Amino acid sequence: MTERLERVLVLDTNVWISQLLLPRSTAALAVQAALRWGTPVVSEQTLQELGQVLSRAKFDKYLSLDERREFMRLLGGVARLVPVTQQLRACRDPGDDKFLDLALSARASHLITGDDDLLVLDPFHGVHICTPAQFLAKVGT
Repeated sequence: MTERLERVLVLDTNVWISQLLLPRSTAALAVQAALRWGTPVVSEQTLQELGQVLSRAKFDKYLSLDERREFMRLLGGVARLVPVTQQLRACRDPGDDKFLDLALSARASHLITGDDDLLVLDPFHGVHICTPAQFLAKVGT
């Protein structure tokens, strides 16, 4: 097995969106801590999902489309794009497999999510899957 790179993490779409919409939330604090602690990684698939979700009209009442596009642009400056080199079918929600694929491809140590379909898999091939609150408890604020 190859050596795991330290301080590489994956943040699920729900965590990024919570951080954007609720800047004082536990998820937002976890994102801030993650940025200080390590390097968040994204894949084409996870970026595509985030962009699609943020383009939904239901978010218009919280942030303008331009603000959401700016968030996506800024995300490119803090998250490293990683190619997915392996694909698995492990999650009970197949739509969430992209986060597991990214975590394994990037050799991430953590996957931060609020999604129970992912949380039940902890640990997954050496990747610690945790909630934003659990991550904060581990690394501090």
